[in-house]
Amino acid sequence: MGEELYLSYSSAFLIGLLGSTHCLSMCGGISASLSMALPVGRGFRIRQTIMLLAFNGGRIGSYALIAALIALLSTSASGYWTQLGPVLRTLAGTLLILMGLSMGQWWQGIRYVERIGTPVWKRLSPLTRHVLPVHHVRQALALGALWGWLPCGLVYSTLGWAALQPTVGSAATTMLFFGLGTLPSMLATGYAATWIRRLREQKHFRQLAGLLLIGFGIWTLPVTAMLYSGHG
Repeated sequence: MGEELYLSYSSAFLIGLLGSTHCLSMCGGISASLSMALPVGRGFRIRQTIMLLAFNGGRIGSYALIAALIALLSTSASGYWTQLGPVLRTLAGTLLILMGLSMGQWWQGIRYVERIGTPVWKRLSPLTRHVLPVHHVRQALALGALWGWLPCGLVYSTLGWAALQPTVGSAATTMLFFGLGTLPSMLATGYAATWIRRLREQKHFRQLAGLLLIGFGIWTLPVTAMLYSGHG
């Protein structure tokens, strides 16, 4: 069980790292705006870093919370429906494959999945007006916590993975590691690093990341798990 959890956490981190160029289109703009709202002067870089860490901490915290809520439902339902496991694996694998196709810019069908979270976001997005513009750490933290509910195919793909975990805590931890994987690119965007923009526009990198996500998805599917266990 320990090795399986380690594999899940490391895989979630890699999914976040590989898919983080997708995050730039969803969260990159708001992350960059945090830096632009700060007055330039002595201690600017320190204040900028604190703001960015607070925003991303709130964002990642929401990912973990959503995963915990989903895990509460899935672990409860699994006691009544023994076939839930294969269904969740199929869902998680399919979402990762769709995300990979989107990352590689081969097909954008994941956008249909992103619409699932639109009703929730419509209720939460007006709350962002109460914390904008951001001048304090608590505002950045609150904004990140709200932004974590933004409909995102990459987040949904990893939530499907998190729902496979045996406990609520391990599901939340899976999303924590996923969020940490997205952190480098989000911080780089906040620092207005030009290399992250070039990486996002690099076709071959996006296609490689897409292929790896598709590979994760195929590996997650129940038929692959059965073949692997049968071979073992």
